[in-house]
Amino acid sequence: MATNNNAPLGIEAELFKAADKLRGNMEPSDYKHVVLGLIFLRHISESFEAKHAELMAEYPEGAEDRDEYLADNIFWVPKEARWSHLQANAKQPTIGKLIDDAMLAIEKDNPSLKGVLPKDYARPALSAIMLGELIDLIANISTRTEKGQERDLFGRVYEYFLKEFAGSEGKRGGEFYTPRSVVKTMVEMLQPYKGRVYDPCCGSGGMFVQSERFVEAHGGRIGDIAIYGQESNHTTWRLCRMNLAVRGIDADIRWNAEGSFHKDEFPSLKADFILANPPFNVSDWGGERLRDDPRWKYGVPPRGNANFAWLQHILHHLSPTGTAGVVLANGSMSSTQSGEGEIRKAMIEGEVVDCMIALPGQLFYSTQIPVCLWFLARDKSNGIARDRKLRDRRGEILFIDARKLGHMVDRTRREFSDADIAKIADTYHAWREGEGYADVPGFCKAATLEEVRQHGYVLTPGRYVGIEAAEEDETPFAERFASLQEQLDAQFAEAEALTARIRERLAGVVVHG
Repeated sequence: MATNNNAPLGIEAELFKAADKLRGNMEPSDYKHVVLGLIFLRHISESFEAKHAELMAEYPEGAEDRDEYLADNIFWVPKEARWSHLQANAKQPTIGKLIDDAMLAIEKDNPSLKGVLPKDYARPALSAIMLGELIDLIANISTRTEKGQERDLFGRVYEYFLKEFAGSEGKRGGEFYTPRSVVKTMVEMLQPYKGRVYDPCCGSGGMFVQSERFVEAHGGRIGDIAIYGQESNHTTWRLCRMNLAVRGIDADIRWNAEGSFHKDEFPSLKADFILANPPFNVSDWGGERLRDDPRWKYGVPPRGNANFAWLQHILHHLSPTGTAGVVLANGSMSSTQSGEGEIRKAMIEGEVVDCMIALPGQLFYSTQIPVCLWFLARDKSNGIARDRKLRDRRGEILFIDARKLGHMVDRTRREFSDADIAKIADTYHAWREGEGYADVPGFCKAATLEEVRQHGYVLTPGRYVGIEAAEEDETPFAERFASLQEQLDAQFAEAEALTARIRERLAGVVVHG
């Protein structure tokens, strides 16, 4: 098994195909919890049993000591919940109840997992035969990897399944999953290397997983970032907790049904990095109950659309040098309805908008419409990105038009390549750091505040970046001219032949008339 973090597993697509075949008539939205719960159970059991074997060989009296496992950030798994026990009983008609009992036992012995694991495997709608086959299928995830790679292996299988279920569910699936292309672009732009990372609508936790990957890829220590998240959908919150636990990521992820606007779980948090993909254009966000909220520094958001409530909630939670990336519908860049234009103007004049990116359509499962990325900075006069000092960017906003980037991976979905992401992120870094940046017609433009004023505070990149320069045709002029003359002669000859044929037929009509 390859241990390169970016190498394709090969096994995940086959596993998903086989698991999906077992789904029968079950809705993907229900089935994902069945499958992902079992993958999680297999992962924590494997980690436990590997540590158990190690202790039996080196320190047998510690093999049943819970603290030995906790010290290595490994969940304690009681005997009746271990994968070996479930696999041995996979063909029993009571397998659903055995899985439920295993989930309950794990939650009881690991308070941090309380209320997180799915526990409805014994319900009549779930076939015991299907569950047994699923267990055998998940048992095929090879764990023969170098020490320390198991988490990444299971994490990648888990992430692949999340992605595929999001695709199967369509619009609803996009609520819990932000495509990797978008998350990776945001992470590479913001470079969350050290400090507090926050997502007020965290879905299944993709922003956090990618942030941890960034730290690891750049030689940082995982403990250097502290993760905070809030989610209002309880089942999505559970997916997030499992997604992070599979990867051994320690995070403070909280749930309440009221959501971040009405019951902010981290009222005093000031984050160094905020990455968020809020639900687009939410009209029933309860804004009428929050007219005097101190978060609305740039203007009271309209009751019928939460976009500018999200932007201001995020700005409220930024540390003095904090930066944020937010996914929003394109309308947020130009809308003047219900005072949105005035709020956008106040944010621009308040020097908190750092960069705007137009994305191509078809990146998301939940919508085919193109969306944009807002990058906000609490203080554009300075800041540090990893170990680089940022220049004073007041009086400027960077615009990037990325609508032509990406490639279609199937009939309906587009993805960015690593080169596409690097092109966007490197442009932003060069501009922020003041080294090697230049406007590229059709792609990027560092616009002055005065230019933005002239455009009525509209932030659509297409208005600023202009048209890309036409590519030079390297064919010599004489050759091109000869080719064009040849085409023209052929078209003239064809036109003459058609004219002669029409005259002939008209003459026939006159004679016989």
